[in-house]
Amino acid sequence: MFRRTFWFSAGAAAGVWATTKVNRKLKQLTPESLAARTADKAVEAGHRLKDFALDIKSGMAQREAELNDVLGIGESEVRELPAQRRLAAIETAHERYTKQQYPKHSYNRNEDH
Repeated sequence: MFRRTFWFSAGAAAGVWATTKVNRKLKQLTPESLAARTADKAVEAGHRLKDFALDIKSGMAQREAELNDVLGIGESEVRELPAQRRLAAIETAHERYTKQQYPKHSYNRNEDH
């Protein structure tokens, strides 16, 4: 009689354990759970990409400092930008254009208008 009770309770315990495992797995496979897990993975990947970009940026700054030291370019040299030449060139071209007399109508016969 003790044997039967033991195997009955062992079978009941195994059934409860298996049912619990199956229910947990089913909850993990619901659309809401899958969406939440996917969102967590996306956020984690975003953090990894951000850390990677920051590592790249710091490495670039370090390498730039090394190259500046090797080339002898110091931070103490403050260079000013050259004067704007483009604006002066545009103004002179505009002045030349306005001084010339152009006909009102084009004599190009290939134009459609």
